[in-house]
Amino acid sequence: MNYQEAWSFLDNLQFFKIKLGLKSMTQFLDSLGRPQKNLRFVHVAGTNGKGSVSVTLLTILDAAGYKVGLYTSPHLSSVRERFRINNSYISKKEFTRAADRIKNILNGRQITYFEFTTAIAMLWFAEMKTDLAILEVGMGGRLDATNVICPLTSIITNVSMDHEIYLGNTLDAVASEKAGIIKTGVPVASGAAHDVSLKVIEGTCLKKKAPLYLMGRDFSGKSEPDGSWTYRGIGDSGQVIKNLSCNLKGEYQIGNSAIALAGLELLSDSGFMVDETAIRQGLNQVKWPGRLEYFHLGKASSIQDGRDGRDGQKTAAQRCYLIDGAHNPAGVMSLKKALKTDFSFKNLVMVWASMADKDISKNLSIIAPLCRNIILTKPKGERSADPFRLREAIPEKYLDRAICIPSINKALDKAYELSSPDDLICIAGSLYLVGEARRLLLGEVIP
Repeated sequence: MNYQEAWSFLDNLQFFKIKLGLKSMTQFLDSLGRPQKNLRFVHVAGTNGKGSVSVTLLTILDAAGYKVGLYTSPHLSSVRERFRINNSYISKKEFTRAADRIKNILNGRQITYFEFTTAIAMLWFAEMKTDLAILEVGMGGRLDATNVICPLTSIITNVSMDHEIYLGNTLDAVASEKAGIIKTGVPVASGAAHDVSLKVIEGTCLKKKAPLYLMGRDFSGKSEPDGSWTYRGIGDSGQVIKNLSCNLKGEYQIGNSAIALAGLELLSDSGFMVDETAIRQGLNQVKWPGRLEYFHLGKASSIQDGRDGRDGQKTAAQRCYLIDGAHNPAGVMSLKKALKTDFSFKNLVMVWASMADKDISKNLSIIAPLCRNIILTKPKGERSADPFRLREAIPEKYLDRAICIPSINKALDKAYELSSPDDLICIAGSLYLVGEARRLLLGEVIP
């Protein structure tokens, strides 16, 4: 296969529905020579913040001189975004070589999209002899395809309701699935809240004899009046690092950064030593596209003309944009808080989409009161909710703010038309929407 054929083969696997379970993944990796056996891992689960914690870990470890693989999902516009070693994404040639090998070994057997990409990550990281590989759970944890590993450290960022069809419709059921990544004797860093989810995680750790280090109890990240933040490390005698910055926007990123630093402390027991200089450098450099990503530019169509002016002074023709992947109630609440505290604007023009299996009513009830206009649209894919169905979920008193425009291109044009340079155009509700809109506005993540 060439690269386009390999990507097309992978895309066709999306017709096979999501399948949770470890047996087929384990057997398949056996047929590939068990590449995971030659790797050392950090495993990251949780409802929100998994990607931010993972990329923060990567960036700091890179600054410390380690060769680190990162596997995340979903991607915004190119499947290659899922696979990184330090600052480099997998090349088309490397992706195609791994995909070709997997296809040949499959020999017609069925495998899911996520199992296929997980296998590519294992093969590539093993081939490149990474010092460490950070794997982000795709969904849940217990039966996720990534859960065939035994990591050096496990991280569970937090637990809230999401993917109820697959993970259960109670918080303790969802927590049980996420706690499924906990392995016997392997330390866990977590930002779980003091609710039933913490009881589940604590119970699992006790049963597995896995030490648990909890944010707010064993380590913390505290914002300071001058805009910096302070990390207090694990234990009564843990290190204290003051005057830290965070390149990722949103106050909640301090918590994510603190979880990442706790994970680094736990990794030190396995020989991964990171000094304060690398920590500061990494926190200053970390980037995570599509998550509270702010920029200003002219009308989307001007991108093709090279007239976007992203690096120049804002003009009357330009608009301020914020794109964020918030797609579940906890994530939308974080977006709402960030809009109120971290950004200044006159009016908010929202471009919104959602997957049909999300809590559409709750998400829109949270965000609608902030918006002057809500433009409802639809990304590609059979899971995407119809804009007119989304409109039905908006509280009645906000219905006059809603417009249905199925085409994302036309929705962005309408947002530009309805806004002024003093307003903010926010694009959120679905990472699939963020991916398509970001590509139209800023181009590909991987050039």
